[in-house]
Amino acid sequence: MEKNLTVELKKELYQSIYMRKSIRKYKKEKLSAQQLADINGFLKQVSVLDPEIKYETKIVNSDAVKSLIPIKAPHYLQFFSEAKGNYLLNAGFILQQLDLYFAANNLGSCWFGLAKPKKDQLAESELEYVITLVFGKPDEENHRDSVEDFERKSLSEIKRGQNHYDLLEAVRLAPSATNGQPWFLVSEAAQIHLYQKSPNFIKKFFYQKMNKIDMGIALAHLWLAVDHLNRDFKIEKLAEVPAEVEGYNYLCTLKL
Repeated sequence: MEKNLTVELKKELYQSIYMRKSIRKYKKEKLSAQQLADINGFLKQVSVLDPEIKYETKIVNSDAVKSLIPIKAPHYLQFFSEAKGNYLLNAGFILQQLDLYFAANNLGSCWFGLAKPKKDQLAESELEYVITLVFGKPDEENHRDSVEDFERKSLSEIKRGQNHYDLLEAVRLAPSATNGQPWFLVSEAAQIHLYQKSPNFIKKFFYQKMNKIDMGIALAHLWLAVDHLNRDFKIEKLAEVPAEVEGYNYLCTLKL
């Protein structure tokens, strides 16, 4: 994993984990040229899971987006990527850093899984479209008062083991498609194993892609929490599944 963000930026992103919320109401006013430049500048600094995967982002207006259920916002960020390796994990990992950046700068954002670029937007990129993040100035309260405001599963529902409460709590608060929280964690003294929920046949076609992006989001929260504690770590996939978790598939292990 490449680490490009400054210590100060990572601290701001980590703090945003505990107060961010998805925003669905935006002011019509567009951001200034300087704000948009700052966003693009931030995107050049983000850390990635796999530097070998090419990706690009495009900030567009609503006329470049189609969706059956629209979210009216002044700006839409479309993410495109090479379709190889863990590109969906990589997309979630990268864009969640941006999601937290918006929260840290009093802006609003929301994952928009139902959005698609229009044909001319698709034709402009040789990469595969992955997902859209909407953003702008919020027209509603954009910070939570406490973690009690999050509608999330309890830690006991998503983990096994008694280690690393602070790290697992950061994952618990991560956003996910329809708030599905498709992760399960097995914590040990020196490592944390991540598992992804296996969708049933009916949900498979939509949620299989979204759940992988969600796991990238969870990894971003876990990475920021570990880094906040100044712990050294690496992410890898073990050759053998470390433990069986019913209804979940082993994804990877974070070694501390």
